[in-house]
Amino acid sequence: MRRDEIEIMAPVGSYEALQAAIAAGADAVYFGVGKLNMRSASAANFTLDDLAQIVATAKKHGVKTYLTVNTILYDDEMRAMQETVDRAKAEGIDAVIASDIATILYAYHTGVEVHISTQCNISNTEAVTFYAQWADVVVLARELSLEQVAAISRAIEEQEIVGPKGEPVRIEMFAHGALCMSISGKCYLSEHETGCSANRGACRQLCRRKYTITDKETGAALDIDGRYVLSPKDLCTIDFLDRFIAAGVRVLKIEGRARGAEYVKRVVESYDEALRAMERGEYTPELAAGLKRRLETVFNRGFWEGYYAGRPVVEHSENYGSAATKQKVYVGKVTNFYKRISVAEVTVEASTLDRGEQIFFSGATTGIEEQTADEIYLADKPVETVRQGDVCSIKTLKPVHRGDKLYKEIDRRDRQ
Repeated sequence: MRRDEIEIMAPVGSYEALQAAIAAGADAVYFGVGKLNMRSASAANFTLDDLAQIVATAKKHGVKTYLTVNTILYDDEMRAMQETVDRAKAEGIDAVIASDIATILYAYHTGVEVHISTQCNISNTEAVTFYAQWADVVVLARELSLEQVAAISRAIEEQEIVGPKGEPVRIEMFAHGALCMSISGKCYLSEHETGCSANRGACRQLCRRKYTITDKETGAALDIDGRYVLSPKDLCTIDFLDRFIAAGVRVLKIEGRARGAEYVKRVVESYDEALRAMERGEYTPELAAGLKRRLETVFNRGFWEGYYAGRPVVEHSENYGSAATKQKVYVGKVTNFYKRISVAEVTVEASTLDRGEQIFFSGATTGIEEQTADEIYLADKPVETVRQGDVCSIKTLKPVHRGDKLYKEIDRRDRQ
């Protein structure tokens, strides 16, 4: 396997995440604009006017851009969908990710490459053949086992199922990140309880809460081993990535458009390192275990292998929110940067910072720059600690920018 045969597709919900994905080694990024994507009600969303900058930034680094237009559509939204696809084509988007047949057909006839979203729940070869009329890439149902994925991959080759470009249809699968309790994410819990449809990009994450089962006849209440019984753990394929690739997966999709840029960077660089190790013949259980520990440092709800091992029952999260081993703590803001000496002036606004702590700068141009706070100065004198209200200087390894935020990473056990 060559590294350039596999595409790492990173989630982008901010310019910080975009820069982080590029720096970490992503081959493609996916994102949404406006109301017609599955994160439309999230802060992790862009506008049509952001398209030009996103595409230009990605193309500069040889990274592909995919626009999600994958919600259910109604008649009164056809014009908006068409305007979105038209604008995407004009700005040079590489492909549109879609599930509604109206979007698929319009993008195809407009000349925009189409990738089929997981919302279509493609679970068999006939479905692949059907969508191959219009699409070059398909996301298979996340509920399939690796054996089922491999069987579809073999069928694509044997039956010569090709997309519009005349090339074999590529299989894309979720490799890392959150899993929904419902088949292909088609959940109605949020809409039922709050009137906000998950299928329209407005999920309220009610499944992530803890519930008690009550016997209506006796009134007896039951907690299921303290677990969040509607909330699956996060998917992680890093320790069986070789079998994942062998099954025919050619695009590794990372979930997490609503997660922080540090998550995007850590996850992308971990999977990139694993793929490069595979290329060298150095992918081992020990290497995978080390990468998994690295992945555990950023947002996660605990890890399991998803349905890929063929297990019919999910592993439920034991935590509300993140189970990350590290926690980011906001320190302050960069108020100036002296390029010649590579020193950032930082106004400490929240937490203290000690020399030797792990830190990272985050910004729309910077992305994520991680380092150790080896040199901290107050009034040109080295100090061990700075506190709220201090204006300090920090020696940086790489350039950062005015307005960037400074965070430190601490062991979560230190907060308990």
